[in-house]
Amino acid sequence: MSTDPTPINAELADYVRDHAGGRDQVLLKVEEQTAAMGSISIMQTAPEQAAFLEMLVRLTGAMRALEIGTFTGYGAIRIARGLAPDGSLTCFELDGERAAVARANLDEAGVGEKVEIVVGPAIEGLRALPDEAAVDFAYLDADKTGYPDYYEEIVRRLEHRGIRIVGVSDGYDTASGKGRKLLRGMRGLLNEVYLDDLRDKVHRGLDGQIARGFHAGGMSYGYRSVPVGLTARGEAE
Repeated sequence: MSTDPTPINAELADYVRDHAGGRDQVLLKVEEQTAAMGSISIMQTAPEQAAFLEMLVRLTGAMRALEIGTFTGYGAIRIARGLAPDGSLTCFELDGERAAVARANLDEAGVGEKVEIVVGPAIEGLRALPDEAAVDFAYLDADKTGYPDYYEEIVRRLEHRGIRIVGVSDGYDTASGKGRKLLRGMRGLLNEVYLDDLRDKVHRGLDGQIARGFHAGGMSYGYRSVPVGLTARGEAE
């Protein structure tokens, strides 16, 4: 097996997306509903990434999950479906109208009873949670400028083997003023992830190379914080 990464072009990305498992009629309806929202539809978690989220939740047997940035509820549906039967998901969404859309979609998907949606600034909601390591799975895909603060609040509440997933790119133009601000937020987060890995290895006396991974847009994942993923069109940044 080669250690070189497999180049993923738009054609291959479309193939992976079209063959992502679990895309039932409810999810297809949410995809269509979100696409009709215009340019902001790029904030939806891609179908293949959402399928990956559900797989990770199932594999880890997660009971308590968080999602920061719920939008229309697409990713939340997949996370909730992967939870243990008596598991729960707490979502944080700033926009009340989007939260209402997500609630309707979660209920239609049959997972509404597992999910609480907290409307308002996510940082306030996170800080209001019990300050204890009780979270098994966390998915962060919200405003990028707030990532370092969100990350800090999430990590302190993660159970020892809890998994954190971070949405890295929404396809912003990093040459623009807004794009540069978002990029600074992401760099701050990735630096924090690196330092967190370093602290973890020093604390536990672990040997081996620090898992810094690479940044190509899309997602970063793991309790060793290895960034992976693609841009919205499946092309490396």
